[in-house]
Amino acid sequence: MKSSLIHLSFIAALGFTATPALADFSVNVGAIGAMPSDSSSSLNVVEGVAGLPTNSTGVGVNNNTQLGLTFDYRLSSNWGVQLVAATPFSHDISGTGAIDGLKVGKTKHLPPTLLAQYHFDMANSKFQPFIGLGLNYTTFFDTKADTELVGTLGALGVTTASDEVSIKLTDSWGLAAQAGFNYHMTETMGVHFMVSKIQLDTNASVRVNGNTVERVHVDIDPLVVMLGLRWSF
Repeated sequence: MKSSLIHLSFIAALGFTATPALADFSVNVGAIGAMPSDSSSSLNVVEGVAGLPTNSTGVGVNNNTQLGLTFDYRLSSNWGVQLVAATPFSHDISGTGAIDGLKVGKTKHLPPTLLAQYHFDMANSKFQPFIGLGLNYTTFFDTKADTELVGTLGALGVTTASDEVSIKLTDSWGLAAQAGFNYHMTETMGVHFMVSKIQLDTNASVRVNGNTVERVHVDIDPLVVMLGLRWSF
């Protein structure tokens, strides 16, 4: 799968109004963090082979911070749209419950999100809070099984040294809700802050020689926070 962001180009017509918030196009660049609120179904096959209690295992992913790139287009003084993008997030996948700390694998993902935003009218035109609602698409790639998982499967007799162990994650569509603010320091430059809650789930499959031996559903549902600089055109 492609591991690079789609290059986006925005051509803005010059001609600012007296209020900088009414600029047609803006780009925000800064740090963006994804903090999963994850939960998963249990690994029934692993529990059976290892003699663990039913529903005693699961998987989770860690937090990660990347370079955030968001692009705004103002439709009116109150309404606009925003595209949220970032350099690829990278997450470690680990066991939880009875297999807490087991290194399962690694994955990367791109989470482009398109939101409709409502910007509130404020007496102070430099400070403009907003809320948004939209749709997220997340695609996973470069997903690899950790050597610790491979060794554990071998110790349990599930695999042999010649077997190839891999992990596959399905892509996700989900809703996204957002709140934040823009603060204009000058007509063309300011500060951008936003926090989003994204509905993100995937089906993870552990495969041996291409055949699925374990499947688990994971609800990641991350909280995404960004703080950056804003340029308006």
